[in-house]
Amino acid sequence: MAMRYQGKNGVAFSYFGDGATSRGDWHEGVNFATVQKLPVVFICNNNQYAYSTPLNLQMACANVADRGSAYNMPAEVVDGNDVLAVYEATQRAVAHARGGLGPYLLECKTFRMTGHSAHDAAHYVPKEMFEEWGKLDPIVRLEKRMVEEGWAKSGDLDAVRAAVKAEVDDAVEWADQSPWPDPTSLTDNVYENQ
Repeated sequence: MAMRYQGKNGVAFSYFGDGATSRGDWHEGVNFATVQKLPVVFICNNNQYAYSTPLNLQMACANVADRGSAYNMPAEVVDGNDVLAVYEATQRAVAHARGGLGPYLLECKTFRMTGHSAHDAAHYVPKEMFEEWGKLDPIVRLEKRMVEEGWAKSGDLDAVRAAVKAEVDDAVEWADQSPWPDPTSLTDNVYENQ
């Protein structure tokens, strides 16, 4: 709405997991955006589980994208572990939204390879799912494609990995060697009146 009032031809992105689409505020927001024809691209990272609840126990449709038709909103399912497929689908969605046609829903099918949070060991997920989805690692898939297409050589990718690892290691070392902050500063710049 703000972009419309300001006369900007921008597009807003809203990212969420599959579990969010079972909440009332998600439906209210999508309904409002479609009625107002707002330039929003809704991107669902469908990781197959809403915390510990599998998809088939949280919704009666096969895909989150199936919910788009209830709001007269175009929607598509995309392989969320294919970087280039997600990029191309996002381009289509942005063109739709920027063209004044309203929001667009992308459902990126993927999988969370860990529990929902640090304390969650994901014991409720069948081991086979980790094995199946592990073979679809988006980084490995993109690297393979880059080498096959001649966009990069294996050595180039190894050098990038080594540089990133060194940068992270340096940052961790700096953090470990830095003094602890003064405990009296714990609430500094946290509240508006401070």
